[in-house]
Amino acid sequence: MAEGEPEPELPHRLAELGPELPAARLAPRLAQFAAVARLEHVTQAAALLGMPQPTLSRSVARLEAELGVDLLARQGRTVRLTRAGRLLLASVERALAEVERGAEAARAEADPATGRVAFGFLHTMGTDAVPALLRDFRAAYPQVRFQLVQDYVGAMLERLRAGELDLCLVAPVPDDDPALVARRLDEQRLHLVVPADHRLAGRRRIRLAEVAEEPFVGLERGYGLRAITDGFCEEAGFTPRIAFEGEEAETLRGLVAAGLGVALLPPALVPRPGVAELEVTAPRTRRAIGLAWAAGRPVTPPVAAFRDFVLSRRGRLLQHD
Repeated sequence: MAEGEPEPELPHRLAELGPELPAARLAPRLAQFAAVARLEHVTQAAALLGMPQPTLSRSVARLEAELGVDLLARQGRTVRLTRAGRLLLASVERALAEVERGAEAARAEADPATGRVAFGFLHTMGTDAVPALLRDFRAAYPQVRFQLVQDYVGAMLERLRAGELDLCLVAPVPDDDPALVARRLDEQRLHLVVPADHRLAGRRRIRLAEVAEEPFVGLERGYGLRAITDGFCEEAGFTPRIAFEGEEAETLRGLVAAGLGVALLPPALVPRPGVAELEVTAPRTRRAIGLAWAAGRPVTPPVAAFRDFVLSRRGRLLQHD
């Protein structure tokens, strides 16, 4: 560029070049340019970066050649930014600051003491089992952070495969999915819940076939408990007539208490007025609860610590009725 000739607006020049300047090629040179620009001295910048001064000089010169503008005005051992150089430095500083924030976030995510675990679990596990797990784990790892997600099993497993979740506590257990690793932890008995004034409310035990003609209330399709309930009814020789669908077990208990149907549900922690819970003797209405994670995906130290802790609770995960 001839002396005194106006320098082109750098953003416009970069936009013209577009894909001819892939970021992967420019990135190292931009960081090196920023070091020179901050110190206004090539030798000092080379020492800071731990590279030979001639190598750094060539790198900045190649960057100028690729952009087609002078970024630095050389004055002996020192340099000064041109107007184009100042424009570029402002953008590079913002980009480097964002990269540093990202790197710091990545380091924080994996910190063994203060890192984060993205943990998904069933709604029915959220009232007792999961709070107890978190309380006991935090006794040993008090600063580990958790992102807690409650959803139906299909959605959680999709988020697990996509890397949005680290671990999932689910039922049914996805034993046949090659993308996932799953370990069975416990079994939970499902009771038949009937209104308190139901003809069977005085019974302690029942065969599921005895309510084949009753209206059922259940979770929406896609929830693991709904699939399990449908499977038990099929095993008993009938297809349940679903009168109402919901998204949460305690809501279903309320519907049963209102006389709107019967339901297969995990035992209530606190007795619910208006309902009776009966043990089902045939079929054996128990669901397996397990922990799942993505196969072949590296896990951070806090995730590994929590996974090992949950696995150590095998057989002791739930309050047994």
